[in-house]
Amino acid sequence: MKKLRLIAGVLVLGLSAAACGGAKVEDDSAAAPSASAAGSAGAAGSAGTVKMAINGWVGYEADAAVVSYLLEHELGYKVQKVTLAEEPSWQGMESGDVDVIIENWGHPDLKKKYIEEKKVAVEAGSTGNKGVIGWYVPEWMVEKYPDITDWKNLNKYADLFKTSESDGKGQLLDGDPSFVTNDEALVKNLKLNFKVVYAGSEASLIKAAKQATEQKKPLLMYFYEPQWLFNQIKLVKVNLPPYTEGCDSDPKKVACDYPPYDLDKIVSKKFADTGGKAYELIKNFNWTNEDQNAVADDITNNGMSPEEAAKKWVEANPTKWQAWMPK
Repeated sequence: MKKLRLIAGVLVLGLSAAACGGAKVEDDSAAAPSASAAGSAGAAGSAGTVKMAINGWVGYEADAAVVSYLLEHELGYKVQKVTLAEEPSWQGMESGDVDVIIENWGHPDLKKKYIEEKKVAVEAGSTGNKGVIGWYVPEWMVEKYPDITDWKNLNKYADLFKTSESDGKGQLLDGDPSFVTNDEALVKNLKLNFKVVYAGSEASLIKAAKQATEQKKPLLMYFYEPQWLFNQIKLVKVNLPPYTEGCDSDPKKVACDYPPYDLDKIVSKKFADTGGKAYELIKNFNWTNEDQNAVADDITNNGMSPEEAAKKWVEANPTKWQAWMPK
C-alpha cells in the first residue's frame, strides 16, 4: 500500500500493502541495496540480467513471479530479486541496483523526483490492476452497526476499537509505515478520536482481519485491493469524504479518501534504453485483479513457491502472456 502504500491499496493491502498477504520483506529492507546485495551482471543468463525490486505485499510478488518466470523461461534472462521497501526501490534506480518496480502505487512525489528532476527512471505503462486503498471493517460489524461505514459516525463507536496500544482512543490498524498512507493526517484533520497503530506488515493486517471475522472482534483497518483475502472473508469499506482532484496535494492537510490507483510499472532510464526484449515484455505486461489474486492466493494459501504459482498461471493462460512477448 502505499509512501506506500499502503493501497497502498491497501492495500496487502500487500498493499504489501495496496493501495497495497504473505509479505516476505525482511525488517531491514528500508535501506537501499548495496552493489553486492544486488549482484553483478557477471552472473547473467545468456540474454542478460534484470534486477527487480520486490516490495512487501503478495500482490506485488505475484506480478514479479509471472514476469520473472517469462523472462527466465521464455526469453533466457536471469532475474535478480532485491527485497526493498518502496522508496528505496526508486533510490536503487539511481544507484544502478534496481531495473524494475513491477507494481507502483501512485507516488507522485517520487515520480517528480526520479522521473522529472533526476531523469533516472521512466514510466512503463499500466499493470492493468486497479488499486483501492481505504479503511475497512468486518462485515459483521456493518450488520450490527449499519451506520458505521460513514466516517462521521466513527467517533460514536471509538470505544469499541480501544486496545492496549491506542492510548484510550479507538485503534486504526495500519500495516507497514512505508506503505502509502495518509491515515495519521486523516485522523487529525477529521477530528477522529482514534490513534493509528502500525501492525508492521501485510501479513499482520491479514491475521487481524481473519481474527476479527472469526472471533467477532471489532476492527478498523487500513487495507487495499486487489488482495486475495477478499476471496475468503467479507470486509466493508468505510466511506471517507470523497476524493477530488488535488484534495491530497498537501499531505498534512489531507481530509479526503484515497484516490483510485491505476497501478503502473517503473523502470530505470538505463533499462528502458538498453533492456531490449526484457524491457518490451515488462512494458507489455498487463493483467487483471483476478489474475493477480489467483497467483497471490496460490503463493499464500496453497503451498506454492512464487515460481510454481507463476508456472501454473502461465500454463493456464497462454493467450494472455503470449500477447506480451516481444515481436
